[in-house]
Amino acid sequence: MSYPKRTAALASAAALAGSVVLLAAPAAHADVVDVNYRCQTPIGVKSAVSPIDIKGVRSGGGYKITMSWQKGVSSSPVELGKGAMTPSATIRLGGADSGTLAVSGPANAAAIPANTPIKISDLSGTYTPRKTGKVTFTAATLTIKALGTTTTCAPTNGPKPSLTLDVTAAGGSTSGGSSSSSGGSSAGGSSSGGSSSGEQLPQTGPADSAVALGTLGGTVLLAGAAGALWLTRRGQTAARR
Repeated sequence: MSYPKRTAALASAAALAGSVVLLAAPAAHADVVDVNYRCQTPIGVKSAVSPIDIKGVRSGGGYKITMSWQKGVSSSPVELGKGAMTPSATIRLGGADSGTLAVSGPANAAAIPANTPIKISDLSGTYTPRKTGKVTFTAATLTIKALGTTTTCAPTNGPKPSLTLDVTAAGGSTSGGSSSSSGGSSAGGSSSGGSSSGEQLPQTGPADSAVALGTLGGTVLLAGAAGALWLTRRGQTAARR
């Protein structure tokens, strides 16, 4: 094989290796999960089933976790005017981490008619990894405050996780206490009372893994190009002799 062809082959192989590494980067896994809620209301017990969707997006040193309800839950015997109902919830952490994450959201943007399933707005909070591995996020308790009353809804069917994230703690530690958690800010600027350890850790998780693997792919590409350049110069030297 001639030197120019060998050079082109080496460069192509290096580029392909980099592409394969990038394709191997881990990704989050999410499912829409049906949750059977038992709600303790001021006028008695009510039941409702709603598909729950939980998503995670990189945000600063952690992840913005968003919890969405696809159907309404519970109801009120009287109309709830605009802004009269405020929801919040907790998400149970599992897998490599433990504890709960508090999420919150804005009050209802429109009036809710009496005896109508209450549509919960998207709730969000920030999760900062403290352990390395796969962390699961499962719907837990939903709390609805309206007209001076509080309704608490708890899952009764042992729902499976709605989201799994592959995260890395600072220093790659796999030991430690339960996860820190914080409430997401609502539209009005208020937040739920989620506890927090106060630790601020470097960015971790799937996005960082992709960056690291991409860097490895780039290193492979540069190494291939350097080898090809050395072979080309060697060929030129041999030709002059």
